[in-house]
Amino acid sequence: MEEWIGERWHRFITGAADRSCVAAVVELGSVQQAVGLLYRAAGGGHAVRIVAAADMRIGGPRTWLQRLAGSGTRAALPRLDSETLALPPRIALFSDAALNRDLYLWLAALAAAFVPSSDGQHWAADNLAACRLALQRCPGLLPRWQRLRDAHLAQRRTDAASLHGPALALEQALQALLTLEPDANLAPAILPTNLQQPGTQLAPVWLWLQAVPPTASHGASQARQARAGSGPQTPGETVEDKKRRRARQAKSSSQRAPMLLPSRTESLQGWSEHVPLDRGSDEDPDDTQAQAADDMEELTLARDGTAAAARIKFDLDLPSASADDLPLGAGESLPEWDWKRQCLLPDHCRVQHLVARPGGAPFQPTPQLRQTARRVRRRLEVLRAAPQWQRSCSEGEALDLDAFVRHLSTAHTGTGPDPRVYARRQRGERSLATLLLADLSLSTDAYANNESRVIDVIRDALYVFGEALHGCGDPFAMLGFSSVRRNQVRIHQLKSFEERWSAPVQDRVGAIKPGYYTRMGAALRLATRRLQERPERQRLLLLLTDGKPNDLDIYEGRWGVEDTREAVREARRAGLQPFCLSIDDQAEHYLPHLFGHQGWARVARPTELPLRLASLYGRLTR
Repeated sequence: MEEWIGERWHRFITGAADRSCVAAVVELGSVQQAVGLLYRAAGGGHAVRIVAAADMRIGGPRTWLQRLAGSGTRAALPRLDSETLALPPRIALFSDAALNRDLYLWLAALAAAFVPSSDGQHWAADNLAACRLALQRCPGLLPRWQRLRDAHLAQRRTDAASLHGPALALEQALQALLTLEPDANLAPAILPTNLQQPGTQLAPVWLWLQAVPPTASHGASQARQARAGSGPQTPGETVEDKKRRRARQAKSSSQRAPMLLPSRTESLQGWSEHVPLDRGSDEDPDDTQAQAADDMEELTLARDGTAAAARIKFDLDLPSASADDLPLGAGESLPEWDWKRQCLLPDHCRVQHLVARPGGAPFQPTPQLRQTARRVRRRLEVLRAAPQWQRSCSEGEALDLDAFVRHLSTAHTGTGPDPRVYARRQRGERSLATLLLADLSLSTDAYANNESRVIDVIRDALYVFGEALHGCGDPFAMLGFSSVRRNQVRIHQLKSFEERWSAPVQDRVGAIKPGYYTRMGAALRLATRRLQERPERQRLLLLLTDGKPNDLDIYEGRWGVEDTREAVREARRAGLQPFCLSIDDQAEHYLPHLFGHQGWARVARPTELPLRLASLYGRLTR
């Protein structure tokens, strides 16, 4: 009965003390795409992720209801570090939903222009400078910023009525800074000393950002990598579990004062009577980790010399030589991109070529898959046989508008070339080589639907693609890849350019199975080497994947993303045309950074991958 009454009382008093405008609330998920687009268009980093911020301690005056309910002491403030832009999960600050949405957009533009000071001690000056630069880059945001500033100042003036003494003077100094026009010049040296940092005396300034120090950003990165290495996300994980929490890095006790002998008082023995207490054990489930992390002001992290991912993923060892695929040669070395030093590490990865062991069951495609392959093959054959337009001709059946405009621009000088302003259709031989790179990581063992796994869908796509290109006569090759750290990048030889599309090749395609991890940059570099050896004029590199690049070592996280991006750049500099086809639901969050906005596509339904791959090939080679 007491618990029931306490729960009802807590719900009533916290609801009465809540000052947010629930009717006008705007969720981060509803505006995340627009926020990300504005942030990157305004000059923000392409690798910075937009995530939900966790609650932290705030200051400012509180009403008597808030003091009675114990609320109003924590809030999710916008923060920016080297890897993430953490925004409040929901904003209900104003009674107008449009203002709440505009606040999200303003924070995105402000973050794109925010450059924190080296010592992190000029919070107000950094935000004022970022505000000026953001309005210079996005002048259309000026009316929205003025409305947000006026509404926020009205709230602050109302709350400041209960302040006295130094707190009131500090609040008045802050309001004076907020009323400054964007073009006003204010040197950090003339700012009030107590406004150099946000502190806990002031109420949150919702129009400003809080920059996370580099050490805290590095510690938060370690925390994220540790969570990424702890295993896949469970289906029941909520959005609250993905919050960006504040963290700082600390040295372990073994790294501090190495010559100082530690105290051994805890080793003194004593006598006491046995008291049978019910103590918790490590095996007891604890479902309050996320709540405890939110209650902490900051998370303190220290390196212990071991990687959490390596401890947790130890079960994915390589099989024995008798059960593994057959190696082809001694392998080859490949470089890898170090994004921190912005340089290539020569011979950093070791690639091992493998081929499936002979003697397995022959691959027998289903009648439905054969029918799909025949339909796609006929479609590509018609596309190849269709005549192509030849432009800038002296005579033809249609007018080439581009050539005609160029002719008009030079006709008045009298020195222009002959009027080759026509276009005509003619048949010709095209010079095209294609390499299809398939991701065979462990994540492909998941089920795409109730009947088939992701690896089965990839197998069907490879078969349909091979049948279609065999009918077209274009040279093509197929490779699969997975990895176990940088010294074991496994490249599965499915079909080389010199081989014909025959029964042994189809058996290799049918024998593919889920592998290990996804060192995508090394696989792309190897595919680039193979395509560079081809004499064709157009060389297409297609990548089939179902997730982000990752591995057991430091390749997890930013390292893998930046290495893959650099590998794509190297392929383009070599004259290749890389394109990625993904079935990942989160592909739009990282593939534009890796392949560009026109270099990727997502398949909403994995079972449609074979048809989508063939249509994509026809569009890219048209």
